[in-house]
Amino acid sequence: MIIRSPMKQDLNQLNATELARGLQSREISAEALARACLAQIIERDTEVQAWVHVDEARVLAQARALDQGPIRGLLHGLPIGVKDVFDTRDMPTQYGSPIYTGHQPGVDAAPVALAREAGALLLGKTVTTEFSTFQAGPTRNPYNLKHTPGGSSSGSCAAVADHMVPLAFGAQTAASIIRPAAYCGVVGYKPSFGLVNRVGVKALSDSLDTIGSVGRSVEDVALFTAALSGDPSLLDLPAPTRLRVGLCKPHADKLLPETHAAMELAASRLAAAGAQVMEVPLSPAHANLTLAHIDIMAFETARALSDERLRHRDLISAALLSVIDKGLQMDYAHYAAQLRYVEETRATLPALYTHCDVLLAPSAAGEAPLFESGTGDPTWCRLWTLLGLPCVHLPFTQGPQGLPVGLQAVGPLHSDHKTLAAASWMLKQLTS
Repeated sequence: MIIRSPMKQDLNQLNATELARGLQSREISAEALARACLAQIIERDTEVQAWVHVDEARVLAQARALDQGPIRGLLHGLPIGVKDVFDTRDMPTQYGSPIYTGHQPGVDAAPVALAREAGALLLGKTVTTEFSTFQAGPTRNPYNLKHTPGGSSSGSCAAVADHMVPLAFGAQTAASIIRPAAYCGVVGYKPSFGLVNRVGVKALSDSLDTIGSVGRSVEDVALFTAALSGDPSLLDLPAPTRLRVGLCKPHADKLLPETHAAMELAASRLAAAGAQVMEVPLSPAHANLTLAHIDIMAFETARALSDERLRHRDLISAALLSVIDKGLQMDYAHYAAQLRYVEETRATLPALYTHCDVLLAPSAAGEAPLFESGTGDPTWCRLWTLLGLPCVHLPFTQGPQGLPVGLQAVGPLHSDHKTLAAASWMLKQLTS
């Protein structure tokens, strides 16, 4: 239970990079920052419902220990929201499913342990959809409570957007970081496949599951990932000398007008800032990637959740059961053929980036749908997730209902440093 703090502070309004500097220099105390975040949760979370577990006494005790001890690492004192598919040894982990009500793991997931080692203050567990799939949790969009925050990293994105926490863990198997980041107007980063260790994170699809993060600037998510991956180059994101940006619009016929407008606005602003901007169409080799993603995810999900379907089928949502049943009915030969198709397509990716350094593509169809309509269409993220490419959502404009709209930067495989640097520069041009 959270006990109301005597005074709300403004520290929770700062982004993670600004806070990290203050915490490292001891100009900001971990306890003062924690109290500011907890006060915002008290004020807003009865409406937004981003959190499934927060223990104020534990948080403040750990914050005081951080203030009294040495600087632990890059994340020293930074409050972090932990998506509730990451195992945590001192907080329940329920995976968004009634099957695991009250479940308490004995150890931390690897990325959680790495965050602790770097000095992070784990503020609590954020709401996830059921096993990171389709059945929504209670979280609402902080911009308009009648709308969805997206899924599956719904609580993480809503909490960061509403200044309850500066950073949060996300995980993406289809669109679970980029789409909710788009709907909530925050920066979401899905790294190259495998950059961050995923041991101890509830598995859904072994070929697709990717650990990422949510923040309020590109530098924020780069800082977080530097600590988790051990790659210090991510701490320095130099502006590119002359960035070549490829505008890419897969499934353009399904995009809403606000996303078409965002593409035009981005092209104009980036060209005016000195970037070389061009249209980059997908090749015929990419035509069936979305369907391949759906098939591979279904086949692997059906097997990853074998114990749950065998012992607790009655506690699994109808939407997830349909995916599981599809996966169980799928021929292994078809699954293997789809995996081969993906590998063959990856071999064509260098040609896609021949004339550009980074792609700029839709993150979602448009603004967040109404809550009752579900967590949104993942179409515009499936192919990039399937190919394992680094993606960064850039929020910079609004749609007709005043809800956030943005685009995602998509870089070549394992080019995370260059992709983040390009994304940082682009976001500055798009929001200046």
